[in-house]
Parts: sequence; structure tokens; C-alpha cells
Amino acid sequence: MTALAEPDILCSELVRIFTAQGVEVQALQGLDLRVERGELVALVGASGSGKSTLLGILAGLDTPTAGVAQVAGHDLTTMGRRERIAYRRRSVGFIWQQTSRNLVGYLTAAENIALAHLVAGVVPRRERASRAAGLLELLGIGELADRRPAELSGGQQQRVALAVALANGPRVLLADEPTGELDETSSAQVLEAMETVGREHGLTTLVVTHDGAVAEHVDRTIRIRDGRTSTEVLRSTRTDAEGARVRVAEEFAVLDRAGRLQLPAEFTGALGLRDRVRLSLEPDHIQVRQGRSHGQGGQGERQDGEDAR
Repeated sequence: MTALAEPDILCSELVRIFTAQGVEVQALQGLDLRVERGELVALVGASGSGKSTLLGILAGLDTPTAGVAQVAGHDLTTMGRRERIAYRRRSVGFIWQQTSRNLVGYLTAAENIALAHLVAGVVPRRERASRAAGLLELLGIGELADRRPAELSGGQQQRVALAVALANGPRVLLADEPTGELDETSSAQVLEAMETVGREHGLTTLVVTHDGAVAEHVDRTIRIRDGRTSTEVLRSTRTDAEGARVRVAEEFAVLDRAGRLQLPAEFTGALGLRDRVRLSLEPDHIQVRQGRSHGQGGQGERQDGEDAR
């Protein structure tokens, strides 16, 4: 029997605690995450949910307090300074939301890629020009090689940033709100470019976003809440009864090793579930019902078998 390949991104019980002026803030609270090789996954969540903290750890810019974090075969919790530098140069590419952080303003698109090649020293000198030209052509901006960022639209700048992030052939691409400053048309172009390079290069891509349109372009969306993964939405294309191809989305709650799960707020809000809920084990499911409020005693209980509506 063939063993399953290791995922490109694996986090288990990941914890990150920040201390400021004697106060501890737990940004990640036992987060679990698995992204298989070649997947394009969107990571969504409200501000303060832990998305940026997680991305910083996966990029090698920060270190977790506890737990497991592995990317492209590297253990991010134990790697030393030398391995961390090599990891950031060869194993991961990164795109920021702000184009000013991705590109050097006085360099052309081709020169920005050349700078990435020079700093990392991974690609042989004789291959650099052809690789840069190939990336720009793949991303549909080959004719813009000699233009500086100020001469490009926002969408074009982010596609150049994508080329720079991929210049050294990383296995994993991490993108922090890559469409956050773009209009709908430019966002779609950048997302299509990410899909193209992922398919052509077998790239594993994790996109952190607030943009609901981004989630619609991927087959898997993971939501973070309170420092833990809470739900996943899996999308697939199926053929309906009339022979038409339709996109179908299914939502799942994430059950961690301790048996905890987070119910979506829209579900609990619709049913008025709060404080405590009652659980009962049925033959093929677990039933969740409204519970008794504090101080109500026996009067606050529903009759057995009465579900929350």
C-alpha cells in the first residue's frame, strides 16, 4: 500500500502568545491546518482572528510558542538562522497586499525579478533572463518587462509581484490580501494568474483574504476564528439532472483533537443558541439543542425531543 505524501503545509495544535506590557495575548490557540501539495486554498477570518500571525509563522518571519508547524519539509519550530534564511530564499514565495512592499519602485519588472535572483543566488546566472521572461509571459505581462511599477496598473503590479515571488522556484506561495487594493476586474486577473502558475508549476498556494470573491475562485476555503480553524467550505463542479455543470459548495465544521468544534455564527444566531446547549447522541448524528439558561431551573427546559427551530 502506497504511503500518503506529506502535505506541503502542516500545523498541529499551533500556539502563538504575544506579551506586551505584562499582558499576554494568545493569537493562535491550538490551530490545526493541512494543505496538500498543489492545492490553492483561501484562508478567511475577521480582523484579530489570527490569520496574519499564522502567515508570518509560515513565511519564516515569526516563531510559534508551541505546537507543530511544517512547510515544504521544514520544521519551523526548530530551524536555526541559517536554515531559516535558506527556507525563505528557496522554499516559499510571498506577496504582500501593498505593492510598495513587493516591488522596488525605480526598477523595471525584469529588474525586480533579476534582483530576486541576485539576492537568493539560487538560479544559475545563465538561466535568469529566460526564466524571468518565461514567468512574465505565463502571467500575461511579457510586454511589460521594461516598465517600472508607476507605469503599471494595480493588477499588473501584483502580477509582477507574483513573478518576483516565483523567481526562485519556491514550492509554496503565501499571499496576504493580494487583491485587497484592486477592483473586481483586476482581482479576477490576479487570481487567474495564481491559478495558472499553480497548475503549471505544481505550486501550493495559501491566500489570506477578506474578499469573498477570492473564496469563489478556490476549491477549499478555511475560516479562522479565535485563533483556531473553525469551518471549511469545499467546492466542486458537478453535473445536474439536466446535464448542466454547476458549482456545489458544502460547509464542514472542523473537529480538533480535543473534540472541539466552532459552530458558524449564522447558524447559532438563526436558532438563538447561546450560553449552553444540550447534546444528545443519535444513531447517526449528534443533536444540538437550546439549553437551559442560568437561574431558570426546571422551568427553562424544553420537553425531551423538542429541537431548536
